[in-house]
Amino acid sequence: MNHKSKYSQLIKSEAKRLGFLSCGISRAQFLEEEAPRLERYLKNNMHGEMRYMENHFDKRLDPTKLVEDSKSVISLLLNYYPEEHQIDHTYKISKYAYGTDYHFVIKDKLKSLLNFIQEEIGEVHGRAFTDSAPVLDKAWAAKSGLGWVGKHTLLLTQQAGSFHFVAELIIDLELEYDLPTTDHCGTCTKCIDACPTQAITEPYVVDGSKCISYFTIELKDKIPSEFKGKFDDWMFGCDICQDVCPWNRFSKAHSEPLFNPHPDLLSMTKKDWEDITEDVFKDLFTKSPVKRTKFEGLKRNINFIKEG
Repeated sequence: MNHKSKYSQLIKSEAKRLGFLSCGISRAQFLEEEAPRLERYLKNNMHGEMRYMENHFDKRLDPTKLVEDSKSVISLLLNYYPEEHQIDHTYKISKYAYGTDYHFVIKDKLKSLLNFIQEEIGEVHGRAFTDSAPVLDKAWAAKSGLGWVGKHTLLLTQQAGSFHFVAELIIDLELEYDLPTTDHCGTCTKCIDACPTQAITEPYVVDGSKCISYFTIELKDKIPSEFKGKFDDWMFGCDICQDVCPWNRFSKAHSEPLFNPHPDLLSMTKKDWEDITEDVFKDLFTKSPVKRTKFEGLKRNINFIKEG
């Protein structure tokens, strides 16, 4: 076994030990196929008010501009599918936001993995990324064989569907590289048909500025009135395209205690949400991604749904 292969195996078994669902490795190089797609996405204003997406165009496509002399992108998936869900007929929160903000959880695991690489292999430089820098996570995960990008533009795996976070380490060490997998969406259009705001404008293209997640999290202004009655009770994020996806029947509950929800969260009724106070909001969402929308933002979303 050559050293590249040995190091790759070492890294993958440590990733598993740290609780990652899977780990794949690809060569750090310019993402040629993604460049025109990203350009079109921005040109057509599909990012809405997420202006940060216009920044660092070249860095998004070239990992060597983020980590000098980088050789490998190590992609990792972390399952967040919950064992229990919110009660029926209530205002809904995207499942990824039930527990502690994933940025904290994954960053710690990534740091541990980088430390492990440095201790076991030697002087390796790199950076950890989880949705927090201009990195095209899903493109790298697909490139390294962890799954394929589905028609809803999320990364899908045959073993566990799409309820997982994607993260990566970009390092200056040459490793053994994995090959991409094939697309298994076939002729299925369930995600496209189910989206109430028609955000999936064509297979593999999502207009972010029409997505319920965008309206309930990213948009700071008033939600456009033409979307009234189309939110299907989603007040933070939206899982519709994932919930209807046939591959998600293979989702298994995560085993990360930090992703478990506050004990009161799952049983809250519509009335409870409508009467929520700032103190209850703070208690429920101390370290949760829901803090991003702030108390006022959540109230705005609830009122918008109620009025619909």
